[in-house]
Amino acid sequence: MTKPFLASRRGLLAATGAALAAPALAQARYPDRPIQLVVPWPAGGSADAQLRSIAELVGKALGQPMVVQNRPGAGGTLGPLTVAQQARPDGYTLTQMHLSVLRRPWMMRTPGWDPVGDFTHIIGMTGWLFGTAVKADSQHKTWQDLLAYARANPGKLTYSTSGIGTTNHLAMESIQEIEKLSLTHVPFRGANEGVTAVLSGQVDMICDASTWAPNVEAGQLRALAVWSAERAPRFPAVPTLKELGYDMVVASPYGVSGPKAMDPGIVHVLHDAMKEALFSTENTTIRGRFDMPLVYHDTESYRRFILERVEYEKAMVRRLGLTLDG
Repeated sequence: MTKPFLASRRGLLAATGAALAAPALAQARYPDRPIQLVVPWPAGGSADAQLRSIAELVGKALGQPMVVQNRPGAGGTLGPLTVAQQARPDGYTLTQMHLSVLRRPWMMRTPGWDPVGDFTHIIGMTGWLFGTAVKADSQHKTWQDLLAYARANPGKLTYSTSGIGTTNHLAMESIQEIEKLSLTHVPFRGANEGVTAVLSGQVDMICDASTWAPNVEAGQLRALAVWSAERAPRFPAVPTLKELGYDMVVASPYGVSGPKAMDPGIVHVLHDAMKEALFSTENTTIRGRFDMPLVYHDTESYRRFILERVEYEKAMVRRLGLTLDG
């Protein structure tokens, strides 16, 4: 009577041991083919440059290429949503995770995804230097000039962002609320497209990540404000929003995530490789080029950040009354 019991017990122990060893086995085999990193913006922007540097360094470290795929659209949420809904949780398809992905569901009548439960959040990395810039020959020489024009011409002043519901869009909504102004929002798929629109005279100003910085340095654009905690080293004469009277710092930290239910062993491998790349001389140089602050979170810390930030974004959307069709 005892032999069948012992045999079944041995089988149970073996099965339990195999289950416990599964993450280690998955980790040992991973990766054995290229990894895809979805960047939800057009090529050429600051996040694209920073993440391409990460991808190159991670590919070298892991012995398999990490290939960047640009998939812009829906205010930077099309790429992450595609990963959440279509990718297998095997560690071979990842995406940039940014604040619009946490915010946009609450702008819909029925949220289209769960930014906490539909992803495996791996690592927090950096943020953007945001700012406002106009064409070099614009009549708006200062932020105060721009405000005076906007008050005298409600709705006439146009500004570009990288999409409806993005962090920079919400910041501009907050400024309009504070100043009791009405501006016209012209969303694009990415900051580089916004720069082109300002240079061509299609819109009056860009309010976005620092893809505009080289054009300011080249004398084609004029920066009126930066949205960082302190003045940007490259633009010491340009005031911050705080200096202009707004209690606002806008950096929009981002990281990398994958689809839900990824193997913890694979997450560990990816985190360590991306952390090493993030702190490398090469990536530090790229971030310095765009004045991107270091905002590192390990896996557990990044998950907590996402959880807390979702509640903040939900409250902001409700306070400002923002909807995707409004």
